[in-house]
Amino acid sequence: QVQLVESGGGLVQPGQSLRLSCVVSGIEITLYTMAWLRRFPDNRREEVATIFPTGNSDYAGSVKGRFTISRDNPKNTVYLEMNSLEPEDTAVYYCSARRIGTSSHYWGQGTQVNVSS
Repeated sequence: QVQLVESGGGLVQPGQSLRLSCVVSGIEITLYTMAWLRRFPDNRREEVATIFPTGNSDYAGSVKGRFTISRDNPKNTVYLEMNSLEPEDTAVYYCSARRIGTSSHYWGQGTQVNVSS
């Protein structure tokens, strides 16, 4: 059984930082494209950051330079370090795993991030 469990969300003030974690079981993250996506209060969705099996990463323009995606292979965990948070970053953040060339695509349950003064 594949599980992705996110944690680390919360309420912070603008300019502060958070680190989200996604603990994965049932698959090896090094074989999957791992991503963080977010769903805004108006239900818009955005893929925030992606890390590929090669270790290369990619970011949405809205977070480039502020967010960093990384993975700890022995812990089978993916992280999203979020700095200089803005109210516009308020959203539910989801971790996903997809294996290119297959129909395998898994999601976590999400973790809420609120940025407000």
